Amino acid sequence: MMQDPLTLYKLIILYMLNRVNFPLTKAQVGDFILTRDYTNFMNLQQAIGELIDSALVKAESIRNRTHLVLTPDGAETLAYFGNRIGESVRAEIDEYFIQHELELRNEVSIVADYYKSTSGEYEARLIAKDNGINLVDITLSVPVPETAASICENWQQKNQEIYKYLIETLF
Repeated sequence: MMQDPLTLYKLIILYMLNRVNFPLTKAQVGDFILTRDYTNFMNLQQAIGELIDSALVKAESIRNRTHLVLTPDGAETLAYFGNRIGESVRAEIDEYFIQHELELRNEVSIVADYYKSTSGEYEARLIAKDNGINLVDITLSVPVPETAASICENWQQKNQEIYKYLIETLF
């Protein structure tokens, strides 16, 4: 029995989100699916959009990234229909996570965002997480958005040395 290709793409996304205990970004999901030529960008976006609309996946936008998390309904759907994903595709996904889980986890564990506060200042919020627990959560107030954006970018690149400095200095 031939199944709708869009349904297969949705199941692959659900399977990927089920394989990890941290959010994946749309870009991370897309990198896997698009580099293997499973589908094109437009079909991928449609599949993700429909998963979000049907509450099988929860999306949270943080700065310029959309983080995707499997919902309980998504997990239940995967339990019912996951066998429709071919064994070779599941094996590819499993192997991908074996090889890349640490870098994928690190990419979504470092969060930096800024916003305009009620005082008129810009606040840069910097977070480093491990297994869903905030290791560091810092908010810095600055006068202009360019400075806040720079702080966020530097946090993405230098978070480990900043965390190490804080631990060594404070303990």
